[in-house]
Amino acid sequence: MSVQGKHRKPRLATVARIAIAAGVAGAAIGLPVTAASAHTATEQGGNRPASQVSVDAAPVADQAASAHDYRVVSGDTLSKIAAAQHVDGGWEKLYQDNRSVVGGNPDLIFPGQQLSLNGQAAAPAKAPAAKSTSSDTAAAKPAAAPKPATKPAVTVTKPVVTDTATAKTQQAAPAPKASTPAPAVTAVPVVPVAATTSANAAYVAPAPGKVTTGYKVAGSNWSSGYHTGIDFPVATGTSLKAVAAGTVVSAGNGGAYGNQVVIKLADGKYAQYAHLSSISVSAGQAVTAGQQIGLSGATGNVTGPHLHFEIRTTPDYGSDIDPVAYLAAHGVNV
Repeated sequence: MSVQGKHRKPRLATVARIAIAAGVAGAAIGLPVTAASAHTATEQGGNRPASQVSVDAAPVADQAASAHDYRVVSGDTLSKIAAAQHVDGGWEKLYQDNRSVVGGNPDLIFPGQQLSLNGQAAAPAKAPAAKSTSSDTAAAKPAAAPKPATKPAVTVTKPVVTDTATAKTQQAAPAPKASTPAPAVTAVPVVPVAATTSANAAYVAPAPGKVTTGYKVAGSNWSSGYHTGIDFPVATGTSLKAVAAGTVVSAGNGGAYGNQVVIKLADGKYAQYAHLSSISVSAGQAVTAGQQIGLSGATGNVTGPHLHFEIRTTPDYGSDIDPVAYLAAHGVNV
């Protein structure tokens, strides 16, 4: 072997050793860089597992719900919101769905109120809770948000809190007030005084004593061929009474009936008093049961003092009905 061949081999070994040394040095340099990167990543993660690292993102449920809600701003009215958001049923439907939030007055809404646009009552807006640490998360799980109720709840359940800051924020948030339905109002009809009756619709006899000549007694003394009323044989000057409450429709000379008074009673019937010596009431006057309407006498076509009394369906002659049966039906026997 030549001398030149002997010197080439050592040169190759030297080159190999240099390459190996460079590779080891590169690995040594890369190791601390990788460790430092891993250490930096651990510090940025806050030495917490990936499952415990909080992510500042709104829950999907809240994002979906927000598409159907509206937050009131200054200058808003229910009418403006309903028109701008195309609410079916207008502001009345919007108010009905959010009455638990708005309260009893639809004209009084406040900036910041959360209104539902999808037919369900919106829940009051909640203040964001402070971020909890890994130890707080491990100690207690946050309570699930309650589902919005279609009717305002009277009983409010206190939410589970994980720290002092969250508790103070939730205590400051006002609970929605349950609306109180307005009490029903019953209209009371106003009845004219002339149409009312006193003492529970009391009826009285028109004159004292018993009847001498009954109703529909036949005879030539009467133009109709029969007696159209009943007669009370009372002396001149006897007080005569209104049989029930009513209104005087006529008071004066009645021809063959002499001085007469006709009263329209509350039930629509008419009472006639004839042959009076004096009259105590006037047309249009309201009278009550038992009130004096005049004094008995013997005026007109008579043979002696008495009271001729009729019950009619109209104020005119010829519409007479049985006065004895009428008074008996109201508890008065004559």
